[in-house]
Amino acid sequence: MPEIRVVIVGPKYEGNVGAIARSMANFDIKELYLVNPCELGDDAYRRSKHGADILDRAVIVNTLEEATQDCFLVVGTSGVVTKGDSNYTRVPVPVREFAEHCRGYTEKIAVVFGREDIGLLQDELNYCDVLVTIPASKEYPILNLSHATHTVLYEFFTAMNTEPRRPEPADKREKELMFSYFGDLLDAIEYPKERRAVTSNMFRRMMGRALPTKYEYNTIMGVFGDAAKFLKYGKPWMKDKKG
Repeated sequence: MPEIRVVIVGPKYEGNVGAIARSMANFDIKELYLVNPCELGDDAYRRSKHGADILDRAVIVNTLEEATQDCFLVVGTSGVVTKGDSNYTRVPVPVREFAEHCRGYTEKIAVVFGREDIGLLQDELNYCDVLVTIPASKEYPILNLSHATHTVLYEFFTAMNTEPRRPEPADKREKELMFSYFGDLLDAIEYPKERRAVTSNMFRRMMGRALPTKYEYNTIMGVFGDAAKFLKYGKPWMKDKKG
């Protein structure tokens, strides 16, 4: 099963951080990273109960990138869902569906939660590989931070303690290589520079939702690599490859 890291960006209330540590202890999750948090004091430890050791080991960093740099997948969370495909950064997957899709993975996954009042900012959402949400009332879909964390961790714990049903996934190096090949392909077709960042981000988000297997990643990388070389060198390169 994958190792889950909980990342909280900009928490404002120490009691919520303590309650999150307690939930982590409930579901055997040990790594807590805090990005520019409030000060943690007695209230945090009082609410953490048997999760006090998680608070003791919590890593405090300045940026989301620092908190997730060694993780295979960065999973953002949001209660705000935009209908339609144009704003793809807010097209989420229900957390239960995504957690079940992660069965059999062994790489580290960072699950990122935002601030109590405004959640994750747009650039933070853009950084995530995939976005998950907790189905709730349309009239009031926003959960308390600690409650949302508890629900998400419960879904992952339940899914990870069920027999895996997926083949081996690609590792972080292979995934980044695939994104590099995609960039080479955009170069080869002279894709408009002003649309490059949006399209690359969209492709990364699509792959994050799909969680392709190692075989699928390698197949896609091969197609991108061959296509880029074909466009750059033309048919003679293809003939040399066959010969």
